[in-house]
Amino acid sequence: MPDSLGGLRLAGAVPLDPKPATPPPPANAGPAANGAAAGPGGAPTGPVVIDVTEASFATDVVSRSMQVPVVLDFWASWCGPCKQLSPVLETLAAEDGGRWILAKIDVDANPGLAQAAGVQGIPAVKAVVGGRIIGEFTGAVPEREVRSWLDQLLSLVDEAMGGLPGAAAGDPARDPHLAAAESALARGDLDTAVESYRVRLGEAPGDAEALTGLARAKLLRRVRDHDPADIRARLAADPDDVEAAIAAADLGIAQGDVAGALAGLVEVVRRTSGPQREQARAHLVDLFQALGDAEPAVAPARRSLAAALF
Repeated sequence: MPDSLGGLRLAGAVPLDPKPATPPPPANAGPAANGAAAGPGGAPTGPVVIDVTEASFATDVVSRSMQVPVVLDFWASWCGPCKQLSPVLETLAAEDGGRWILAKIDVDANPGLAQAAGVQGIPAVKAVVGGRIIGEFTGAVPEREVRSWLDQLLSLVDEAMGGLPGAAAGDPARDPHLAAAESALARGDLDTAVESYRVRLGEAPGDAEALTGLARAKLLRRVRDHDPADIRARLAADPDDVEAAIAAADLGIAQGDVAGALAGLVEVVRRTSGPQREQARAHLVDLFQALGDAEPAVAPARRSLAAALF
């Protein structure tokens, strides 16, 4: 997909570090509770505006972005420009009525997500489509420029993809199990997605779309159940804890650091032997399947894995 949305970087961003020693309490800043945000006049915008954490990122961002663009709003309560930009984004999300989802991420509560996304200043806005960041801007951008950026995003998605994955789910010729899996992914029902892909593979074992879809759905389901803090603690205590390293790779991919996640697991293969090495190797192969050969980080990771093994 063309990277024609990636160049908009404007003034008005607050560096993530350092932040004020005593952050001033915000006036109605930040996302509202229960996955909704206050829109114009305080009316809830509903599910088009959601709060996202490390634990929910895979389902709320990666999975959703397979069906509809997800716009990430990285913010903090102490950030003045964030208080200017966030209401603009919330209003536009409500106006567009579900054509895209606004996912709000508090960088203080979720520093790992900010780091994985390469956030250096806030407010930072990034567009995610098909699990990939395809455009971004930084700073308190005027509403007309945000509107223009969003229009470019939606136009680019329509032109380059002819609609997001799953758009053909309503086609009568579409395999019903694949359609059911894509629908389940769109609503975050990962268990149903996994089962639907498995049923399809029972009928057509070589179906490439089902193989990739199953690998991705299983990855998302694993990430949903991971505890990032626990994984970090386990790796700090034992860098060669293979199960923790595997979970860390899953999280890294879900958070956007694909190359780093794969490289980290290759290093585990290099340092270990026996069943531990085989466990890490097999998981890397599963991740390659989930990501697909179109992912730029896969080919070099395959070469590094081969070098580590032989």
